[in-house]
Amino acid sequence: MMRICFVCSGNICRSPSAEIVLRSLLVREGLTDEVEVCSAGIGDWHVGEGPDRRSASALSARGYDSSRHRARQWERDWFPDHDLVVAMDESHVRDLARMAGPAHIDKIRLFTSFGPDATHEDVPDPYYGGPDGFTHVLDVIEVGCRALLDDVRHRLPA
Repeated sequence: MMRICFVCSGNICRSPSAEIVLRSLLVREGLTDEVEVCSAGIGDWHVGEGPDRRSASALSARGYDSSRHRARQWERDWFPDHDLVVAMDESHVRDLARMAGPAHIDKIRLFTSFGPDATHEDVPDPYYGGPDGFTHVLDVIEVGCRALLDDVRHRLPA
């Protein structure tokens, strides 16, 4: 089984949204027995909390259920258990790289680095803005998760 973890700052906006969207795609494609997905934050500010209400609202408006999400913090010793650690912005890539060491550095990828239309840009942090920022982030995440899913299909055994 391939294991993927999305990582953002506090695990209440971007990374849980990506986890929920990708999980939905995996269900639709019948790949839940082959790919496991989770999310975490770099910091511990929100551990145990549900998603930001604005993020939950944006997800709900598109038919996603975020009610079971609880924030958690990425732990250095999780690297061996994951095949891909997907960072939502470059600061997360740097933080994860410091934790990873040489054995796991190749597992870290920027979220927007997948697919033929890869931008290699940060997924913007909507936390300090209004609801429109969360809708925009969900747009970016839905596109990015489809590109990531195409990449995952190529990594899975035939």
